[in-house]
Amino acid sequence: MSNNLVFEPVPGVRLGTAAAGIRYAGRDDLLVIELAPGAQCAAVFTRNAFCAAPVTVAREHLLQEPPRYLVVNSGNANAGTGRQGLQSARACCSALAGLTGCAPAQVLPFSTGVIGEPLPVERFTAAMPRALADLDELGWERAARAIMTTDTVPKLVSKRFALAGQEIVVTGIAKGAGMICPDMATMLAYLATNAPVAAELLQSCLVDAVESSFNSITVDGDTSTNDACVLMATGIAPVPRIDTPGSESYRRLCESVSGVCRELARALVADAEGATKLVEVRVEAAASDSEAKAVAYTIAHSPLVKTALFASDPNWGRILAAVGRAGVSGLDIDKVEIWLGDVCIVRDGGRAPSYSEEAGSEVMGRRQIPITVRLGRGDSDAQVITCDLSYDYVRINAEYRT
Repeated sequence: MSNNLVFEPVPGVRLGTAAAGIRYAGRDDLLVIELAPGAQCAAVFTRNAFCAAPVTVAREHLLQEPPRYLVVNSGNANAGTGRQGLQSARACCSALAGLTGCAPAQVLPFSTGVIGEPLPVERFTAAMPRALADLDELGWERAARAIMTTDTVPKLVSKRFALAGQEIVVTGIAKGAGMICPDMATMLAYLATNAPVAAELLQSCLVDAVESSFNSITVDGDTSTNDACVLMATGIAPVPRIDTPGSESYRRLCESVSGVCRELARALVADAEGATKLVEVRVEAAASDSEAKAVAYTIAHSPLVKTALFASDPNWGRILAAVGRAGVSGLDIDKVEIWLGDVCIVRDGGRAPSYSEEAGSEVMGRRQIPITVRLGRGDSDAQVITCDLSYDYVRINAEYRT
């Protein structure tokens, strides 16, 4: 992504950032998002049992009041911090509420960074007035940078579509480069639209979008304690409220939200810690969607496959072995085909007669590598986007706290 990101502001959403010195020196690490009164908010969170304190508090607050503010920090996850962590997350919400006049339950907290360290609440309270003074509809790029940890570039995507003669905008940001295997990755994503949407439809729209995007990527197989994805709808666009699941307006909104999520998810993997290759693992002709996804993730999580990808080594036996141990009951290996791009490497239970090492090496040397597995068992398919595993991934994570 370029340094100058193109985006569409969302009427009814303002974003402000500040440098709180939570972990990083000389850069913004605190984000406040303000929503217009009456906005709806949908969210999905990590299913990690050790979910972070802000995840617990955000879930509680979503059940109590319509959100007016989101507060996000990078550098400290406030996870694995017990009761003190919950108190700190609530204190941050109360501090922002005191400055804005809303109820504490109308603030949703989010954190990302190092696990197990106390959250420095006093730095939040000192920096919040500066973040509020910075609130601006055009603050999306600054926001995308403020939530970064080991990311090297901000992730920001916008889409537009017309509804009843009015422009509807969907804009989103995301962060994450390691500890990425979303189960709802450390991943945070925030999307907003000016469309008026019924609350239950907003939630179903987000769940469907996440399943085909953030829940279909992996960097290292590690599901974070802090994963969260939020979809905000301000309802400011002067169009009829979207309140029917089968309507054309709902379909178009879901297409745009899913499109933004897919582009953000792909950008996360492209910027993964130490990554040099973007890899699309597609499993076809499976007996069920879950079976297809299980095979795709087994390949995408294999350290041996990922290191071969880094080395541009067409060691196809590692892919074959991953398919074989993916837990597919009664797999007929004679029906399985495995492809690297347009090069068939496995057919009829062994190496394809047409395969050559030169052809395999050419595909493995690319920056983007498609791997396709056809199981010959049914009509279901799945795709998982992943990356290679490099020396730099080990270095970055070995040095993360030093």
